[in-house]
Amino acid sequence: MRMPQPLADAFNHQITLELESSQAYLQMAAFFEAKSLKGMAAWMRVQSEEERLHAVKFFDYVLDRGNHVRIGSIEAPAADFDTPMAVFRAALSQEQRVSESIASLYKSASDAADAASFPLLQWFLEEQIEEEATVSEIIDQLEFIGSDGGALLLLDRELGTRTATTNEGA
Repeated sequence: MRMPQPLADAFNHQITLELESSQAYLQMAAFFEAKSLKGMAAWMRVQSEEERLHAVKFFDYVLDRGNHVRIGSIEAPAADFDTPMAVFRAALSQEQRVSESIASLYKSASDAADAASFPLLQWFLEEQIEEEATVSEIIDQLEFIGSDGGALLLLDRELGTRTATTNEGA
């Protein structure tokens, strides 16, 4: 069952935003690599891949509904940061932007009475709560650490233990 074109356009916008997020996280990983914070770099690489997988979920959904996928332009992400805190604050801002976009997409689906989209969008709404909470927790830890280099290295090591999630259901 095809989506109305305005709704398909909104889904295509979300695909582009998810890919933009993936690129941003990969750029953040490069920042951490350059600073020899390999754990934080690994965390960002996993996050980048997760965002790419989210884009693919939306991509497949649009195709499954019989609509065309149109990936929009993706600008180069910010590459220069002063501190790890600045990177994670940028990450939180990115997640909040994605959350707002998914909420808007949900409203568009509701306005179009497209109930078929609700389960997918509900999964993403819940995923975004988790995403924002995780990044916020890291920011809280960085605030607590302050300028303690040893504690920063311990956090780096901890973040490096993150592995890709295989349970990306929906």
